[in-house]
Amino acid sequence: MNAANEEDGRAENATQPVNSRRAFLFKLSVLLNGVVGAVLAVPIVGYILGSALKKGSSYSSWVALGAIGEFPEGETRLVDYRNPVTAPWDGQTGSAACWVRHISGERFQVFAINCAHLGCPVRWFPQSGLFMCPCHGGVYYSDGSRASGPPERGLFEYDYKVDRGNLLIKPGQMPTPGAPSARLIDISPRKPSCA
Repeated sequence: MNAANEEDGRAENATQPVNSRRAFLFKLSVLLNGVVGAVLAVPIVGYILGSALKKGSSYSSWVALGAIGEFPEGETRLVDYRNPVTAPWDGQTGSAACWVRHISGERFQVFAINCAHLGCPVRWFPQSGLFMCPCHGGVYYSDGSRASGPPERGLFEYDYKVDRGNLLIKPGQMPTPGAPSARLIDISPRKPSCA
């Protein structure tokens, strides 16, 4: 009879939920994995949604470079500005530069400082009237068009406007070769390619 009672006792224990160490550790690991997943998801979701929410305001903003009087007619000057697409903790890396060429009156050309080849910063040499890239020898005329070297196009230009006597640029979007403000090389069928 003892054997029969022991079998009945085992059968009753098998149907009741057992709070064993294995079940506890399984539940604990599921909980910890959920917490770790949530902690990892927060910056990822912030990265994805943050740039989408900021793009509308920062990328389309205009930045003042200075009064028109600060740019003498016929001269090209280097101007530093604070990039609007930065965070407060970016520090010095949030500053950017551009070249401003005052053509006449309210006509300007504002060039990105980067070479169209690999992005090295170009320098202006007023004696020769050329922009030169120190990295691979790219040379540009004063109007930003390509003179020689490896770049296949001229310097990228920013959109600008004059408002209440101040020169403003729209630096949020880096100009690309497909942008209407970029100057591309005119390669026509009449000219042989330099391949």
